[in-house]
Amino acid sequence: MTAMTQRPLRVLVTGGAGFIGRHVVAELRARGHRPTVVDRLDHPDDEVPAVRGELDDPDVRDRAVAPELDAIVHLAAETSVLGSIERPALVHRTNVEVTAALLELARERGVGAFVLASTNAVAGPRDGELTEEVALSPMTPYGATKAAGEMILSGYAGAYGMRTPALRLTNVYGPGMHHKDSFIPRLLRAAADGGEVQIYGDGLQRRDLVHVGDVARAFAQAVVDWPSGPVIIGSGCSHTVLDLVEAAREATGLPIGARHVPAKPGEMPAVVVDLTRARERGWEPTVSLTDGVRTAWADFSPAAKS
Repeated sequence: MTAMTQRPLRVLVTGGAGFIGRHVVAELRARGHRPTVVDRLDHPDDEVPAVRGELDDPDVRDRAVAPELDAIVHLAAETSVLGSIERPALVHRTNVEVTAALLELARERGVGAFVLASTNAVAGPRDGELTEEVALSPMTPYGATKAAGEMILSGYAGAYGMRTPALRLTNVYGPGMHHKDSFIPRLLRAAADGGEVQIYGDGLQRRDLVHVGDVARAFAQAVVDWPSGPVIIGSGCSHTVLDLVEAAREATGLPIGARHVPAKPGEMPAVVVDLTRARERGWEPTVSLTDGVRTAWADFSPAAKS
């Protein structure tokens, strides 16, 4: 089905009022699709149909998964890696049990596609590039819950023919993350407040950061025709944490202070990804790190607060 002949799809976006979700909803609408949202928060656009509530409530799931849906994009999750070490039971309930319940309801109601927001944290430490063929070996409860979600999707694809792509995201950043506690928001808050950031260990850990606009395009493409199974979504460029500090200084024009502290458990020393499969499916990252940090800085800069 070509883009010119593709009919509008009815897509439920869980977590659609969140950081990534808002961008996914906007991208789906821009492509002519009809997204609805289920979230614990209100969606900022009143024109987007929404169900408000917690997905661990069966009534909320029942109201959200309408029988006429074509696809579900499942973004709602507990996403803090360090938080998962402190609260593993909560993360399991949210990321595994809710995903399983939502997937079963989708099967019962004839939803043809279920796209999961997964992570490269499903894989353990590795020398060289991460590919989709790397064995699952998560280092944290968070990674383990996402690996479990991928396995549940695989079972539904095999047994029921449901199309279940799992997008393994690297570190996502961009506009709308001012409430997040990942490293880029910490850097930008430090820039805005004249503070400093903590760098775990020597700061030579390598990370792949992908812009939220590129991620939204990947989800919008995946709901249409991507086959089941994992797909790595990243920038294809890995930077050290020290590089990220320098990129933020360049993007903001401000001298951001940095202080080294002991390393945390569960951190992968390097994330280097292979984007071959995503590129074969017609997706390509487009936003450079410094340009992307500038788009995020707009939410934190003193001008934004005035």
